[in-house]
Amino acid sequence: MEPEPKKVILCPNPSRDPGMRATREAEKILREIGFQTVICSPFRERKRDAFHGLEIKPLQKELRDAVLLITFGGDGTILHLARSAALAHTPVLGVNTGELGFIAELEASELSALYDLKTGIQTEKRVMLDVAVLRGGKQVYNHLGLNDAVIREGAISHVIHLNIYADQKRLAEIAGDGVIISTPTGSTAYSLSAGGPVVEPSAQILQVCPICAHNTMRFSSYILSGEHMISVELERNGHKPVYLFVDESRAFPIYSGDRVTVKKSRHVLELARLTDRGFSDIFARKMLPRTGI
Repeated sequence: MEPEPKKVILCPNPSRDPGMRATREAEKILREIGFQTVICSPFRERKRDAFHGLEIKPLQKELRDAVLLITFGGDGTILHLARSAALAHTPVLGVNTGELGFIAELEASELSALYDLKTGIQTEKRVMLDVAVLRGGKQVYNHLGLNDAVIREGAISHVIHLNIYADQKRLAEIAGDGVIISTPTGSTAYSLSAGGPVVEPSAQILQVCPICAHNTMRFSSYILSGEHMISVELERNGHKPVYLFVDESRAFPIYSGDRVTVKKSRHVLELARLTDRGFSDIFARKMLPRTGI
């Protein structure tokens, strides 16, 4: 009796894969080399007719025995699925049908590389963040993120005051628009726009980058060992809420006296690799043409 074919989940973002063209092409290749495939929506609220007749299966159920999850979209699609994939210990392969696509392994024009999956799945591990909010000593929020935890002002612009600690020892005081605490993977996202450095994704570090600091800062960002726990406390913010975002998640309001904690998670996201492109190659290809270099 032959073993059951290994299952690969295809997760297309309908707004990034018009007509499901890339998804259908990938499905054809995967079935040709002996994989079972299922289609799942990366978004719970997405209407089924957006998938142009493809049968959509429930993601959480299919993750239980899948050997790989392939996304079709931009980095936002991968970020949206990172928590579920990491908790299920399922590697992710990103196919970029969006814009920059730093996390994605393949471009839509490179789908023939999927034939290499027949010989096995090679992966690299990426640091993730455990983010929590403590209010009155009780945890009122927690999230698992791949890119970053961002604390920033709300719709009404005002200076916010933050005290930042590493293992309960004062690291910095910030008066400004907020702060970004990112993984190496997140260093090319919001942190880069805020003036933070680019960090090789395999590094085991945490990065603290102020957003438009109004007070005189002696640093543009801090690079810390991944063994530290970073805490952020709000003060003197009146009754105006400040917001916490983890990987572009829904905003969570935080208030004076709250403590936000961020640490390296025991969970990691495994990203499947099919090319020999290094990070410097990817960065040059994605960024330098846009700067005129």
